[in-house]
Amino acid sequence: MKPMNILYIMSDEHNPKVLGCHGHPTVRTPNLDRLAASGTRFSSAYTNCPICVPARASLATGRYVHEIGCWDNALAYDGRVPGWGHRLQQTGHRAVSIGKLHYRNATDPTGFDEQLIPMHVVDGIGDPLGSIRDTLPVRTKSLEVAEKIGPGDSPYIRYDRQVSDHACRWLREEAPKHAVKPWVLFVSFALPHFPFIAPPEFYRLYPPERVPLPKACREEERPRHPWLEALRACHISDKGFDDERRRVAIANYFGMCSYLDDNVGKVLTALDDAGLADNTRVIYTSDHGDNLGARGLWGKFTMFEESAGIPMIVAGPDIPKGRVLTTPVTLVDLYHTFLEGVGVPAEEAEAALPGRSLFGLASAPDDPGRVAFSEYHAAGAATGEFMVRKGRFKYVHYVEMPPSLFDLEADPEELADLGEDPAQRGVVKEYEAVLRAICDPEAVDRRAKADQAALVERHGGREAVIRRVGFSHTPVPDEADPAR
Repeated sequence: MKPMNILYIMSDEHNPKVLGCHGHPTVRTPNLDRLAASGTRFSSAYTNCPICVPARASLATGRYVHEIGCWDNALAYDGRVPGWGHRLQQTGHRAVSIGKLHYRNATDPTGFDEQLIPMHVVDGIGDPLGSIRDTLPVRTKSLEVAEKIGPGDSPYIRYDRQVSDHACRWLREEAPKHAVKPWVLFVSFALPHFPFIAPPEFYRLYPPERVPLPKACREEERPRHPWLEALRACHISDKGFDDERRRVAIANYFGMCSYLDDNVGKVLTALDDAGLADNTRVIYTSDHGDNLGARGLWGKFTMFEESAGIPMIVAGPDIPKGRVLTTPVTLVDLYHTFLEGVGVPAEEAEAALPGRSLFGLASAPDDPGRVAFSEYHAAGAATGEFMVRKGRFKYVHYVEMPPSLFDLEADPEELADLGEDPAQRGVVKEYEAVLRAICDPEAVDRRAKADQAALVERHGGREAVIRRVGFSHTPVPDEADPAR
């Protein structure tokens, strides 16, 4: 593969179903649709953890969460585990980030030569409330999800506009200075992460009265798995919604996706105008999705397709055009993708990492039998949650709780849990064996809870952490939004 630049575009909390190219009947994402048509889209792409900080740590290192111990939003990446950025720096390839990283801070050596308007965890600490796992607290701030809904303006809207402007300027003015070796530009937007506030011109595209209600959102329709019940009791977002507010919130989310798409379009146009399109591969993805009220759940946290699923598009001069693959992929695949894309051979230790290059997979035969793995140990998790996706089935393992199993061919909306169906015992056993070949879930669960308990004690103990209340979403940096 010829070494080329990489433009990596990441969003935050983009439900993969809310994309025109994924088949959404109303949402308008013309720029991402064109990118998919010009390249390859992976229809079975997943985060390695459905919450921001651990997902981004896996992305940075090419390793699973249980390998690096970034369990939740208070245990952020600090550069101590080597990542793809360090490898590019060692080989003289420039790596620049613009926008949200959600690492510990801007001074840790995390593999970037430059960070422009970076967003990191609050005060280098993040969210210790999410580390309380013994008896889950009630996160009262989660009600803000139902309270702060648009249309209007928000710090995230302004921030993303600045991210787009900085990216366009970098491609126009800085990229020509670094033509000796291929570079990686990491452009990271905050939307469509809540609060559900969309610019009015994008909100108007989606009249709330035409927005369907989320599936299984009524009390009597919701799955009653004990893990999900504990999650709903902790994250009480849905208590603030009635049907009208559900529709308004989702209409704003749709508008935020279209606004995100508009900013992506500006960056892609700048790449073209700078004469770089013929020597640059483009990747688009998100850190995780959003449940959007389905099953009475908002935000991420679960292994349902809306939450653990992510968009994944790769495009470039030598990438197959218009191809859609069912090969399961995850964020850890990006480590090898970046190395192969700029022409850095993997060392022996890197070859042992779990991922593979998306560029290679895009040109390979479709492989639905490949394994995708995700795990969750953060806010609202009564116990460890682990996912294995392979072929038609998705298996979800809950430590000390019943498993879940979904046949995604027969039941793509995941409304029929087969985890305790006697007819599926063989499948459950097979997929549990796949999981246990990756990790020991009970041992991982114990280690996560021990690390988190120690963190809570460092912050003064359970009651002190609860008194801090926490927050519903990370604020943008002051220097990126003087209007704050």
